[in-house]
Amino acid sequence: MVRLDSVICTLSVLCVAAGAELRARNCSAARDASAGRGFSFAHVPLQEIPGEHLRVCPQGNTCCTAEMEHAFGQQSKQDFLNLVDEISHDLRSTFVSRHQRFDEFFRELLENTERSLNEMFVRTYGKPYMQNSEVFENLFAELKRYYTGGNVNLEEMLNDFWTRLLERMFTLLNSQYVITEDYLECISKYMDQLKPFGDVPKKLKAQVTRAFIAARTFVQGLSVGREVAQRVSKVNSTPSCMRALTKLLYCPLCQAMPALKPCRNYCLNVMKGCLANQADLDLEWNQYIDAMLLVAQRLEGPFNIESVMDPIDVKISEAIMNMQDNSGEVSYRVFQGCGQPKPSGMRRSTRGVPDVFNARFRPYSPEERPTTAAGTSLDRLVVDIKEKLKGSRKFWSRLPEDLCAGERSSLGNLTEEECWNGHTRGRYFPEVQRDGLTGQVNNPEVSVDITRPDTVIRQQIMALRVMTNKLRNAYNGNDIYFQDSSDEGSGSGSGSGCTDVCPTETDSPSSEAPVVEAGRSGPVEDSARLLVPSLTLLLSALALQRHLR
Repeated sequence: MVRLDSVICTLSVLCVAAGAELRARNCSAARDASAGRGFSFAHVPLQEIPGEHLRVCPQGNTCCTAEMEHAFGQQSKQDFLNLVDEISHDLRSTFVSRHQRFDEFFRELLENTERSLNEMFVRTYGKPYMQNSEVFENLFAELKRYYTGGNVNLEEMLNDFWTRLLERMFTLLNSQYVITEDYLECISKYMDQLKPFGDVPKKLKAQVTRAFIAARTFVQGLSVGREVAQRVSKVNSTPSCMRALTKLLYCPLCQAMPALKPCRNYCLNVMKGCLANQADLDLEWNQYIDAMLLVAQRLEGPFNIESVMDPIDVKISEAIMNMQDNSGEVSYRVFQGCGQPKPSGMRRSTRGVPDVFNARFRPYSPEERPTTAAGTSLDRLVVDIKEKLKGSRKFWSRLPEDLCAGERSSLGNLTEEECWNGHTRGRYFPEVQRDGLTGQVNNPEVSVDITRPDTVIRQQIMALRVMTNKLRNAYNGNDIYFQDSSDEGSGSGSGSGCTDVCPTETDSPSSEAPVVEAGRSGPVEDSARLLVPSLTLLLSALALQRHLR
């Protein structure tokens, strides 16, 4: 009886073992998983077969044919590219959308300022303005050209504007004389000594230069970030990387374990090997992001182009009225330095000033901020982009972790015995490699040639380095010549001359423009002053346009 029980027990164990072996060799799960992932193979084994034909997956018993392994290899590449594209989508869309918003904002700010100034001057000063409107058009054209990357030296342009303004006003105020080109050239030499416009040119030059440098450089920075993100997210996968990805993503299916997730550290080593060059971008990327954040602080502070452009008409008007009020002294000093010009022999109009200058510039109100296509003011745009920029730091070194996060790998210690380790179900023992190309020397999953850096990545590193330099200069109020967003030159351009932190101009515009008095004495008659206000304000607008530029 004892022997019979032993035989029955032995047979039972063998039957259970045989049944377990039979179930282990069943490939129905692999067949269903393949179909579920969109594969339509001509033949999928019903049970495991010897795997000597496999080149990537383990060569023991397998549910995969050579055709299946090849198809999985092709698909793993596409899966990887799609996953990188998906994870980097938010980063890329941030730079695309914010570049568009800021560019629209600055362009429309310029357009609105030019249009409103033109409408106001036509309505207020009529024919005298319209006869000189091309001067204002040229000013705005230069400001726009600077903003769009043209080789415009802001300081020289603004200095030239005030010189032209002085020459025109002096001619108007002294219309009883013949003012030649040579005489005008002599006048321009006394610009610094005369200071006919008071301190306004100096203050406005600092404000306008810093604001436009910051605005243009920041938009250029967003453009560079957009291009870098788009190019770097297109991964160039090596054959070694493709084999590692196939083994990571599809070989569990060949082992009849399609639901088994990769061990997290195993996944990290594969991704770090495949994205080694991308990780090398991280240092320059982080420095670029930090520089962008510095300029963003300037945009919402002392370099705010909105706060510079809004009151510029009032400030230029203040400068013009200052010269009119001091025209007698200015003319006297010019006559002393350049000689007495010849009389023109013509008499001036005797109309009173009120006939022409019958309106004042309205006081500047900080609440009256322009609205644009961006649908918000500059400070709100900056608050938004700062948060986005901060979130993008270390993006490229975090990419392998993001790719292996969530449902794409095991959850760590709790499942470290129940994950795919590249060979079977079980713990993954190798250490996780460091980030970057040189950190992959001993990567057990991906063979990386650390002597051959990716050319595209190296180009993007250089682009970021150049842009970071420009941003740091813009933070200090200094300009570097831009040819276009990919220009890597470092030729000097205009700048405010500030060193670290430029002082802010806090003077507020006067509540109303100075009034030209009709009974003023001096080398210029009252009738001559009649034309000055209108042309003066013409030039005022001209200056405004340039400053807006």
